[in-house]
Amino acid sequence: MVGPIRETWLAIFFQLCHISIEYFLLLKMRKLLAEVSNCKICEPQLALGARPVVSLHKKSKIIIIGQAPGTRVHASGIPWDDKSGEKLRAWMDISKEVFYDPKQIGIVPMGFCYPGKGKSGDLPPRKECAPKWHDLLFIGVEDIKLILLIGTYAQKYYLKDDREKNLTERVRQFENYLPKYFVLPHPSPRNNIWMKKNDWFNEAVIPVLQSTVKEIIH
Repeated sequence: MVGPIRETWLAIFFQLCHISIEYFLLLKMRKLLAEVSNCKICEPQLALGARPVVSLHKKSKIIIIGQAPGTRVHASGIPWDDKSGEKLRAWMDISKEVFYDPKQIGIVPMGFCYPGKGKSGDLPPRKECAPKWHDLLFIGVEDIKLILLIGTYAQKYYLKDDREKNLTERVRQFENYLPKYFVLPHPSPRNNIWMKKNDWFNEAVIPVLQSTVKEIIH
C-alpha cells in the first residue's frame, strides 16, 4: 500500500506546484499590465495625456500589433473600438466576444496611447512603447501561435530584413512570413482606396487569414 499512497501524494504535490507556478505567472502578468497602464513616459508629448490601451493574458493565442489608439479608443479605453476594429474582426471572421477575450486575442499596439493629430490624420505611434514594453509583455505569454502585424509601423519594426519593401509588397508576399507573422494593411476607412486598387487582397489573403485564425481559435 505504501507505493500507491506515495505515488498519490507525489501526484498531488506536483499538481500543487503546477498550480502555484501558474498563479505566480498570472500575478506577474497582471503586475506588468498595471505598470503599462500607469506608464507616463511620453505624456508631455501627448495632446490628450497618457491612457495606454493594451489587452493581454498569459494564455493569449493570437497577438495583434497595430499602430496606436485613435481618439475614440482613447475615450473608451477599448482597443479597436471603431470602424477599423469592425473591419478587422470581419477580416478575421471572429465575434466581438472572441476578439475581446484576452485568453484568445492579445492586443499590443506599437504605440499604447493616442499620439495626437498631424497634418493628414493621426501622428505616428510614439517610438518609446515597443522597445520598452513589447518583449517584457510577450515573454509572459505561454504559447503565441500567430502575430498579426497590421500596418507599416509594426511591419518595419518586426520585419527588419524587409524594411525596404513597401506595404503592398509585403502583403502580396504574406506567406513568406508565416507561420509566425501574418502581415496586413491597416483596416482603416482611410485605406479604402488601397483596397480598391488591390482587389486581390480580399480574394487571396483574407481566406487564408480566416482559415489560419480558425485553426488557432477552436
